[in-house]
Amino acid sequence: MKIISSPAELKNYLVGMNQSIGFIPTMGALHEGHIALIKKAKEQNEIVVVSLFLNPTQFLKDEDLEKYPKKDEADKKICELSGVDIMFFPQVSDMYGVDEVSVLAPKIRGYVLEGESRPGHFNGVLTVVMKLLNIVKPTRAYFGKKDAQQLNLISLMVKQLFMDVEIVPVDTVREKDGLALSSRNVYLNKDERVEALKIASSLRRASAMVSKGVLNSEEITTAMRETLAPLEIFYVEVLDRQFNRLSHVEIANTVILVEVKVGTTRLLDNIWL
Repeated sequence: MKIISSPAELKNYLVGMNQSIGFIPTMGALHEGHIALIKKAKEQNEIVVVSLFLNPTQFLKDEDLEKYPKKDEADKKICELSGVDIMFFPQVSDMYGVDEVSVLAPKIRGYVLEGESRPGHFNGVLTVVMKLLNIVKPTRAYFGKKDAQQLNLISLMVKQLFMDVEIVPVDTVREKDGLALSSRNVYLNKDERVEALKIASSLRRASAMVSKGVLNSEEITTAMRETLAPLEIFYVEVLDRQFNRLSHVEIANTVILVEVKVGTTRLLDNIWL
């Protein structure tokens, strides 16, 4: 595995390669969810590139940038054992300068759900993803379905800015008890970890209701909120794949999303129906 820190060096290394490139952008603290992205990229491409970059522009003031888990050496080992060809490991000074141009999230889709409580968050996400895609110029880039709003906005950016890359969604990876894997799960103490299981329980309840023919969104979200109590709920929504609210579930075109706070940790999850 080759480790590269300089954007210019990586661009020069990849230029002229007549091979398909699969790219997984990460903020580090890798887990089985990231490994699933790597496996999918290896199946579909000849070269796999993983970036590890804790992007400061997507954190708001007083968020967890300083305490976000950092496991650089472990991450390098995971990449190596997973068969990654190139690990891109830039510093903030490599990625950002002064008087920066930035990508702005759409005024509606970028400021609902997670964007409502974290205004400007998706500006930072889209800006860094744009930078990374321009550096790597991959054939395909891989993102987890767990971050459904992020996935939607990145796909929208690629489409609207006519970018030559395929965005590949990958299914959420879960613990045996159903908790969606997240780098922020390490923040949870033992009791909070148990409380967090209500998230998956609420989604299972929604899925069971739909399987029994209950398609009314209000009925579904009310039941989910009952399951989530007494957690602090940021949102529980039934949306179509373009992130418009639905009054009723549309099979093969629906995402049910939830975000809550467990202790001091924000956790989000969803199911695609």
